[in-house]
Amino acid sequence: MKLRRIIACLLIGLAVLLLGARWVAPHGYEQQFRDFIAASPTKEFPLGTDALGRDRLARLLYGSRLSLLLAPAAAAVSVFLAALIGGLAAFAGKRWERAILLATDLTLSLPWLFLILTIRGAMPLDVQPEISVLITFLVLGLLGWAGPARVVRAGVKKIIASDFVFQANAMGTPPRRIFFHYILPNVRPLLFAQFWISLPVFILSEANLGAMGLSVSEPMPSWGNLLRELESQTSALEHPLQNWWLLAPIVLLVGVVSLLQVWQQRPKGSL
Repeated sequence: MKLRRIIACLLIGLAVLLLGARWVAPHGYEQQFRDFIAASPTKEFPLGTDALGRDRLARLLYGSRLSLLLAPAAAAVSVFLAALIGGLAAFAGKRWERAILLATDLTLSLPWLFLILTIRGAMPLDVQPEISVLITFLVLGLLGWAGPARVVRAGVKKIIASDFVFQANAMGTPPRRIFFHYILPNVRPLLFAQFWISLPVFILSEANLGAMGLSVSEPMPSWGNLLRELESQTSALEHPLQNWWLLAPIVLLVGVVSLLQVWQQRPKGSL
């Protein structure tokens, strides 16, 4: 429990830092400084500037804030669909269950990358960054329901087989009331668990897509397109200690995902 409190404090501190990005890094993420192209860290630019003269610290803070705000939104969409579809599969009868299980198997077998490539290719090249952000995380949320839906289905079937649901059926309780008053409250912890499991998955998915140029459009930063800049920074990988500021995005990404993974682990002795 002590470790979880430490992780919670670190994540809350990071959230406060990102929300105060305009005061920590007063320069805008798209503001260019022509006299400081690919500059090393200075007092004015603690993480230096990129190839276009933009403040790396500002882009890191704003990009991290974007990823950490929209990844939970995508996870919420995914878990909501999983609750709806998985609950229906367990509650609506064998015919619906077979059809939904077939749909989940089909969704899990789809190559996400090629589907996102198709969607991204259908978008115009000059698409607004805000629209690219919404489409990226909406697609991730809509594609991520199948795995959690199977878990939700198994949990709902277990609750349906419980004694209190059997008694409710014996008393003639309407199915709608059973679902909303007996099943849904008991499956809520399972939904929260699926949300926390999906969160780092969506963060890493956006980072992978952005590294391939399929995520958020420039000049808006995200962890994905910040990592993509490392393609042209081979010196950062060859001499990481001498060019530590170039590795700040990947260090922060790995740190946040690791904290979320540790947070998901149950304390010893818990059920």
